[in-house]
Amino acid sequence: MTDSLNPSASRVMLVTKKLQDFPVGGREQLCKLNYSALMEIFGDRLVVYELPGNKLQANVIRKIFSGHIDGLNNEVIGEAQKKIKEEGIGIIFVDGSNLGEFVKVTKRNFPEISVSTFFHNVEARFFLGALRHSKTLHALAVLIANYLAERKAVRYSDKIICMTNRDSSLLQRLYGRPATHLSALAIRDQLPPGSGITTRVPHGRYALFVGGAFYANRAGISWFVRHVVPHIRIKTCIVGKGFEKLKHELGHAAKVEVVGVVDSLAEWYRDAHFVIAPIFDGSGMKTKVAEALMHGKKIIGTPDAFSGYEDVVEHAGQVCTTADEFIAAIGSAKDEIVSSFDPELRMLYEEKYSYPAARSRLAGILCSVE
Repeated sequence: MTDSLNPSASRVMLVTKKLQDFPVGGREQLCKLNYSALMEIFGDRLVVYELPGNKLQANVIRKIFSGHIDGLNNEVIGEAQKKIKEEGIGIIFVDGSNLGEFVKVTKRNFPEISVSTFFHNVEARFFLGALRHSKTLHALAVLIANYLAERKAVRYSDKIICMTNRDSSLLQRLYGRPATHLSALAIRDQLPPGSGITTRVPHGRYALFVGGAFYANRAGISWFVRHVVPHIRIKTCIVGKGFEKLKHELGHAAKVEVVGVVDSLAEWYRDAHFVIAPIFDGSGMKTKVAEALMHGKKIIGTPDAFSGYEDVVEHAGQVCTTADEFIAAIGSAKDEIVSSFDPELRMLYEEKYSYPAARSRLAGILCSVE
C-alpha cells in the first residue's frame, strides 16, 4: 500500500470557510469542532485550506452553473489543486456539500485521493424551505446553485458523511446515492463548572426556546405562540440572534418574553424548566436539542426537532406533532420535572453529542480503508 492510500501515513487536507469569520451558530460551531477534531487526529499531517467568504451575488447565472459559490472560483480551486500536489495530500475532508465543484475538480485531477464530504444539511432541502418562505428570484438562484453543487459532492465524494438517516435517505431520493457514514451533530461543552450540582427548580419557571431567527425557527415559534401559548400557564422565553427584531410580532402575547441575542446561553438554560423545539422544517440535526442535553434539560419538540436523536428521544423528552399534544406535554412537565438538572440527560450528551464522541467517530471514518 502506498503512503497516499494509507490513512496512517497520508497527509490530510481540510477544506473549509475561514474559521475566524464564522459567526456564532450551530453550523459554524460544528465546523470549528470538525477542525479541532481533525487537528487532534492528524496533528502536523493536517493541512488547512480556508476559502474566502464571498456570497452568491454578482454574475448569479454564471455562479449557479459553475458551482462557484461560498468562496469558490477557478483561482481558488486552482490554488488548492497546486497545494494538494505540493503537500502530497492523500485524504481530503470537505466541510460542506455546497463545495461540490471543488470535489468534482479534485477527483478528476487526483482520482487516487480519498475525498470525504461532510453534509451539514441536505442543502437542496434546506434552501427549498427557505424559498417557500421567501419567494424571490435570489432565493430561487441560491436553491439551484446549492442543488447543482451538492449533486457534484454526492457523485464525486468517496465518503459521504451525514448526520442523520433521514438526510441519507433524502440524498438517495434526490441524487441516487445515500450516505456512506453517519456522524451525529456534536457541540463543545459549554456547561459552566458546578452548574450541574444544584437540583433546585428556579422560582420563576419558564419554557425556553433557543435558536437564530432563520425561517424554520421563526415559523416554528410563531406557530407555538399562536396555538400553544394561550393554553399553557408557564412563561415562554425566546432567546437567539435576530429575535430581538421580532419583539413586536411575538412579544405581544401574554407570558412570552422575547429576549433575542445574549452574550451567554448558559444562564438561560440553567434557569429554564424545560426546552421547547417546535420545528416543522429544515434538515440536518438541531443544535438546540444537543445543547439542552448538555445542560441536563428535557426537550418537548416535534419529530423534525428530534431528527437524528431518535435513539435517545424516549429519555430526552417528548415528541409532539399538534398543538394539543404540546399543551398536554407542557402541562405534565410542569409538575413531573422536579429538578433543574437531570444528570442522565447530561450523560447522553457526553456519550453521543460531545466533542470527544465526534472526534472518535471522525477518526473511525477517515482512517478506515474501504
